[in-house]
Amino acid sequence: MDQNLDFVVHTFGCKVNTYDTGLIQKNMSQGGFNLLDRVQRNKAQIHILNTCAVTAEATQEAVKTIRRIKSKQPFCTVIVTGCAAQVDTGAFEKVAGADLIIANSHKGLIPELVRKYYKRELSERVFKSNIFKKEDLEAGGGQEQCHTRSFLKIQDGCNSFCTFCIIPYARGKSRSISIVDLVSRIKELEYQGKKEVVLTGVHIGDYEDEQRGDKKTLEDLIEAILKNTKISRIRLSSLEPIELTDRLLNLYSDDRLCPHFHMSMQSANTEVLQQMKRKYSQSEVESALHKIYSKLKNPFVGMDIIAGFPTESQEQFEDTYKALSLLPWTKLHVFPYSERAGTKAATLDQIPFHVRKERASQLRALSLHRYQTEMLKQPSQLDKALVLNDETVIEGLPYREALTKSYWPVLIPRSDLLKTGDEVSIKILNPQQDRLIGALI
Repeated sequence: MDQNLDFVVHTFGCKVNTYDTGLIQKNMSQGGFNLLDRVQRNKAQIHILNTCAVTAEATQEAVKTIRRIKSKQPFCTVIVTGCAAQVDTGAFEKVAGADLIIANSHKGLIPELVRKYYKRELSERVFKSNIFKKEDLEAGGGQEQCHTRSFLKIQDGCNSFCTFCIIPYARGKSRSISIVDLVSRIKELEYQGKKEVVLTGVHIGDYEDEQRGDKKTLEDLIEAILKNTKISRIRLSSLEPIELTDRLLNLYSDDRLCPHFHMSMQSANTEVLQQMKRKYSQSEVESALHKIYSKLKNPFVGMDIIAGFPTESQEQFEDTYKALSLLPWTKLHVFPYSERAGTKAATLDQIPFHVRKERASQLRALSLHRYQTEMLKQPSQLDKALVLNDETVIEGLPYREALTKSYWPVLIPRSDLLKTGDEVSIKILNPQQDRLIGALI
């Protein structure tokens, strides 16, 4: 290449992909390519799609994005990477606009492969190998451009093989980054002025760092971070009910741990959980939620729920609905079950799609009612909020968007003294649609 080329990364899916996008941006920039911001992305010569494969629809969304990009910029280069590139390779091979397909197994080689592509040194278009042989985790990413919070991948891959999930085939076996390396990375982020780090992974409850024959767990990692860093906000991503140990919850006595939980629940009916190959029952779901609320003040608990999983009877759905209506939590993230080729659940008897949609609608109505009820409890609460990028105007008055430690979105009056990434003390005043209004203390 005679000159540096401009690139952007389009991120699909989860927080782990956000981390990986940060790494792609970093590696490409260090490799001599110029990263453009979102405003300039239509001028980019290289578009990298960091794809998601959770559902078949996620793959189709990426395919549509390729065609949309090529219709606007027919001479640009489109590179497909990520989970869908690993498990749905053939879908992208059929799309003429996908110039390079670089699966997760080869994600760390993107800058090198792009250089060779422009030098016309590549004889193939697809780069993919057995993901279960991948040992490295590509440490050092996590700071996607324009993100106020830093996502830090502590673990990748999954050994669970739930019957509805394709991700083990996209990410490989569970493997973890060492505590020493993670503490060092957080110190770097702290030095850069970052206030919040989100510990993320495909299954962070599987975190394991073996030191001299002694296996360290997620609780050991958090203890090390609290002891050896001063970063003011530490947030955990998705956990399963049986991973909420008393030792883990006791660590929340340190107010640097944000009282926010994202629970990978999927169902509250024991039989359905068994069909999903989850490792817990309804009683363990109930126990986990009650423990959170008995140990923490004003926590925020979000939960993933699948509606209309194959073979789920009306009685089993009603059991989940009733259990959830009686349990403490804040918000549901509801997904109508979507068949995923290559998974065990796709071979089971399927619930009609209109039934899935109806069950999802009922759960979403339950979630909205609960969220609004919990929101009405927030006025007069004191919290610390992280100032985000976005601004909004309500009734002619400008506000900055912020996020409390307990994960409530808050609008605070705009001030020239407020900078993106600042952490400020606030008092919650009143709800405003789906957000809260706060006042600076």
